[in-house]
Amino acid sequence: MKKLIAFLFSIVFSTVVYGNIFKYVATDTAEISKLNNEGYNLRRSDPDQTIAKASKALQLAKKSGYGSLVAESYRVIGVGYSYNGEPEKAIESYLYALSYFQADNNLAGQAKVYNNIGNLYRDNDSERALENMRKSLQIAEKINDKNLIASLYLNIGNVYYRQKDFYEALNDYKKSNELFTKLGNKEYTVICMQNIGVIYYNLGQYNEAEKLLVATNADAKKNNRYQQIASVDITLADLYIAKGEYNKAEAALEEGKQYAEILKNKSLLSDFKYSSYKLEFKRRNYEKALYYLQDIYKKDSTSFQDVVSARINLLQVKHKQEERERESQLTILKQRNERNFFWGVSAVAVLLIVVIILLVGNVRRKAETNKRLTDLNNEVSKQKDNLDRINHHLEEIIDERTKDLQIKNRKLADYSSYLSHQIRGPIATLKGLINLEKEGLVNKAECFNMMDKCVSEIDSKIMDMSDMLHDQKRTTN
Repeated sequence: MKKLIAFLFSIVFSTVVYGNIFKYVATDTAEISKLNNEGYNLRRSDPDQTIAKASKALQLAKKSGYGSLVAESYRVIGVGYSYNGEPEKAIESYLYALSYFQADNNLAGQAKVYNNIGNLYRDNDSERALENMRKSLQIAEKINDKNLIASLYLNIGNVYYRQKDFYEALNDYKKSNELFTKLGNKEYTVICMQNIGVIYYNLGQYNEAEKLLVATNADAKKNNRYQQIASVDITLADLYIAKGEYNKAEAALEEGKQYAEILKNKSLLSDFKYSSYKLEFKRRNYEKALYYLQDIYKKDSTSFQDVVSARINLLQVKHKQEERERESQLTILKQRNERNFFWGVSAVAVLLIVVIILLVGNVRRKAETNKRLTDLNNEVSKQKDNLDRINHHLEEIIDERTKDLQIKNRKLADYSSYLSHQIRGPIATLKGLINLEKEGLVNKAECFNMMDKCVSEIDSKIMDMSDMLHDQKRTTN
């Protein structure tokens, strides 16, 4: 009963403990996902918050031990750094994310990271950008992730746009727009329309471009997408400069700068300075144009782009070296664990052998003991049979003796009666003679003869009775 109560208590205790653990893990996982989603949604309006929220999610994810959650946190941090104009920090985060996704065999996560890395190379190394984006597209098509496929066509179009391959870019933008329209994603449909408007601008179709860009700008303001507003304003400013509508261009630049400053996006601010330089140059305000030209952000120069690309590549190489070192350490640790496991198994095997030997010896001893007990039981059985036979024989002897005694007692009774009858006569005669002699009524000699005759008769009767008692064949008459 006590064992049953203990067993039931252990089951209840285990249920409560594991239930609480599961509840904690589920709550923690939900909080991590929430922080990552919130951070990612803020990437355009406030990339600093993106980094902060994803960093908090990363701390929780590392405690939880879920590799994919750790990877997603690193990925969102990289997105934040990318939008904040810090490509070196972004690539480092992306590479960590990719390692964790690969370790978890998470294809969807790997595809997202390759896409992010492609976007990071977009302004600095078109070939690497397309290489990573195509890797991502191949995985996305394999797992049929339509949202990611649509985004990749959009991003590949952006790379071709920067290569000034406008028709190829337009083709990819249209594919992306078609997919996002089917998916009902209005935000990215508007972005596609913005990019198509930019292509029309570069192809000299200003009216079509302006119509699309103004509509896109209005939608971005309606939904507080600051990054998009600033990006559209740059293109509108360039478009108005090309059309000679300088006041409209200045208004677009002023508006875009405000949003870029809110975003604290160094890359966008640099682009606005370059567009301001072009505006002042067109106005022939050369002094102001020179001021903007001197202050233009170095990122716009080809040499700086090469430097950034080289630094990103260097970080990738460094990360791969760290990964190899980590793999070597893991291999050494694995080998050490395998050795420990081998010796542990060996020790357990030796202990099992010893236990088996002891058990076999114990079984043998028990077998021998059982054999001895069986022999003793057999001997006891034999002794019991002998005793039974002896008791039976004794009973027969007792029965015979009893019968003999009964016969003798019967004879004694018979002889006693016979003797009493046979002897009584001579004794009575003897007593009569004695009385006659006392009274002097009989001759003494004759009296003595008669008395002697009576005594002889009594002796003869006694002897005869003795013979009869010892001779079982004789009976009284």
